[in-house]
Amino acid sequence: MAADQVLDCSGLNCPLPVLRTKKAVDAMTSGQVLQMISTDPGSQNDITAWCKRTNNTLLGATAEGGKFIFSIKKS
Repeated sequence: MAADQVLDCSGLNCPLPVLRTKKAVDAMTSGQVLQMISTDPGSQNDITAWCKRTNNTLLGATAEGGKFIFSIKKS
């Protein structure tokens, strides 16, 4: 699924990737997809927990070359 928006949080540490993800998702409409890129290993657990807490859907999460890429669908 193609992302409607890409958010690059590379170089940012907790809690900034989650805070910026929240801000980006809040500005989107229901059904849109955000691709978030992070270099913070903690974001793997943080984004998964945030999606569950906010009822947004984590479509996928991959790790490659020190980057963590998340696809999040706004509920």
